Amino acid sequence: MARNIQSLERAAAMLRLLAGGERRLGLSDIASSLGLAKGTAHGILRTLQHEGFVEQDEASGRYQLGAELLRLGTTYLDVHELRARALVWADDLARSSGESVYLGVLHQQGVLIVHHVFRPDDSRQVLEIGAMQPLHSTALGKVLSAYDPVAHSEALDSPRKAFTDRTVCAPEDFEQVLDLTRARGYAADLEETWEGVASLAAPIHDRRRMPVGAVGIAGAVERLCRGGEPRPELVAAVRDCARAVSRDLGAARF
Repeated sequence: MARNIQSLERAAAMLRLLAGGERRLGLSDIASSLGLAKGTAHGILRTLQHEGFVEQDEASGRYQLGAELLRLGTTYLDVHELRARALVWADDLARSSGESVYLGVLHQQGVLIVHHVFRPDDSRQVLEIGAMQPLHSTALGKVLSAYDPVAHSEALDSPRKAFTDRTVCAPEDFEQVLDLTRARGYAADLEETWEGVASLAAPIHDRRRMPVGAVGIAGAVERLCRGGEPRPELVAAVRDCARAVSRDLGAARF
């Protein structure tokens, strides 16, 4: 059994202590409450402060939770709300399209799958919640890169691996793909990430008109495409789902 890292346990205990009770605590209070030497407590606090997880009041010298920790908490709540708002619509999309549905958000330099609805048949499938997908080759990733400036920068600054001979890697060609994505309102991945697999995705916006995620379907290329192009009825279904989720998040004009 793996042993826990003591310094991380102490840091976690310190954050929990600051999260409850009094708004601000002094070094002596923190060290005494956790049974730590003042020097040890101060070293942990200094590290947490450097990372933005803890702030120190200049006047009193007392410590409180920092803005970075609160930002991370807000991000979690945003993703949680996005997933909650998308549950019913994602189920409807799976039923209407007959394909697997994925909800993705930007995470580091890729797409984090935060919700996955199985294809509604009896085939064996693997739940992919928590999986990461590339930004430059998947439909979800292209949508995020087209509409989210941060995702766009991440996609351009990261190595763009050629997964198949269809993968678009050159920066100028990738920019053209993003222009097309914005013009059409959706993105397609036609065997650019996995041979024989296609995907379609559309952007989800919040009440501030900010892109907060993407929803899409994925399946065998012969089911999603006709004559080498995405089937229009599937494109419409994906876009309708994205608009419905956006409306539930408070976005106007969807």
